[in-house]
Amino acid sequence: MNFDDFDLVYAYTRTQAIADGVLIPISEEESGLKIPAVVSSNLFHHYIEPPEKLVGEGQSTTGRLHDTIMMFKAAASVRWDGTRVAFDVLYLMGPGRLEKVKILGLLCTDDKEKACLTFCLPEDE
Repeated sequence: MNFDDFDLVYAYTRTQAIADGVLIPISEEESGLKIPAVVSSNLFHHYIEPPEKLVGEGQSTTGRLHDTIMMFKAAASVRWDGTRVAFDVLYLMGPGRLEKVKILGLLCTDDKEKACLTFCLPEDE
């Protein structure tokens, strides 16, 4: 279906999604990325934020975010198509239990038409 002839009635903006907690901003300093980035709340709360029982085992939100960004950079250097890349990250979810998670890195524009990245699970897209 072609939507070119339709009038836009309403658009849910990136700023609104951040204010609502649907998207969680990550700082450029924290991520080491050159453009602003956000993580879907689903990805953040299910995987980047470690289970409480693992916090004392060396797992941290900062460390998991770093691992996620590093895997994105590695995948993007090989498979980037100009707008998106899919990549896998292994997250420790319990003692001795790793979970392989498919993540999307999407090049988007913010509400001011400036480049930004969104990291999400496929079902969040």
